[in-house]
Amino acid sequence: MIHFSPAKINLGLQILKKRSDGFHEIATLMYPLPFRDILEINPSTGSGEGFTMTQTGIPVPGSTRENLCYRAWELFSGEHSHTPVRVHLHKRIPPGAGLGGGSSNAAAVLKGLNALTGKPFSIRELEEMAAELGSDCSLFIKNEPALAEGRGEILKETPVRLSGHYLVLLYPELHIDTATAYRDAMPDAGRPPLHSLLKLPMETWQKKVTNDFEKTVSGKYPEIGELKSELRGAGAFYASMSGSGSAVFGLFRNQPDPGSIPFKYIIWEGYL
Repeated sequence: MIHFSPAKINLGLQILKKRSDGFHEIATLMYPLPFRDILEINPSTGSGEGFTMTQTGIPVPGSTRENLCYRAWELFSGEHSHTPVRVHLHKRIPPGAGLGGGSSNAAAVLKGLNALTGKPFSIRELEEMAAELGSDCSLFIKNEPALAEGRGEILKETPVRLSGHYLVLLYPELHIDTATAYRDAMPDAGRPPLHSLLKLPMETWQKKVTNDFEKTVSGKYPEIGELKSELRGAGAFYASMSGSGSAVFGLFRNQPDPGSIPFKYIIWEGYL
């Protein structure tokens, strides 16, 4: 059984306050992309461990048991039954890029296991399960744009759609540690809420819809600011870092001229 596991971008990311549980209260709009990892999930017919995993494409650091795919299987098996599976992951979404690839992979495993076992869990139950794995994991159960609040696990419907716009996604080959990015960021609750800013014309987003991680992350890694400038120079009406970085994206009304953006950094482009 083949499953496609999409990346996401963040349209704005406000860090509002640090919570007593150590997490941060945030507001962000997460938008899935047609840029995907590929997972093959099949019942395991051999003896031995209940979960086996092979991988091609971009290498993923860490052992199998540290991978979110394994943790998703472990969580599902604890809630339902021990379900031996073989998983093959073809990785296209870079880890540590702020694109949610690992969370998306985990959600795909939950949905795949649910399908293999006769769908014992509802969409809502899968979202609740996914929230235990990561703050942005629930998004990838439905794969629909959503305004995320709380620590990122509270999802609300949004009217924002980017259909018909051209997106260019750049990756400067920098792995950003999310915990460090949160530690360095400065919370600010005294500003207009993100959902109201996203109602403004898209041409005004560049100055209004900001990512709070950008200031500190691009201070350490000036390449991020330089790539944003490249996108703006090529005609993007909105350019931003995604999540805690390091991927940067630009939104265009039409496809930019070939060669106007450094080709070596492009990992995906196309109409949404």
